[in-house]
Amino acid sequence: MLKNLWNDESGVILSAEIVLVATILVLGMIVGLVELQCAVVGELSDLGDAFGNLYQSYQTSSITSLKNRGGVKAATRGARYRDRPDECDCNRITVCQRSRGEK
Repeated sequence: MLKNLWNDESGVILSAEIVLVATILVLGMIVGLVELQCAVVGELSDLGDAFGNLYQSYQTSSITSLKNRGGVKAATRGARYRDRPDECDCNRITVCQRSRGEK
């Protein structure tokens, strides 16, 4: 009986087949993860470009409140900030090379 069990090969997967299947699965996963990385980097680059294109300058005018008998009760100074583009604003950084004509 033990000899019959030892010689029975029905349903046996050889180790070479397991290695081949595992290699194909790992290569497929690597390619899929690279494509996922390219998609995520592209979307985050678009988001960074959108933030870089926001116009962030502002200006507030001064306000002065006078007393009934004259004189200044309270005053605020105006404020101004002018947003100048940074050196790296809206630079297209792409990790994955795209084919010509594809955007």
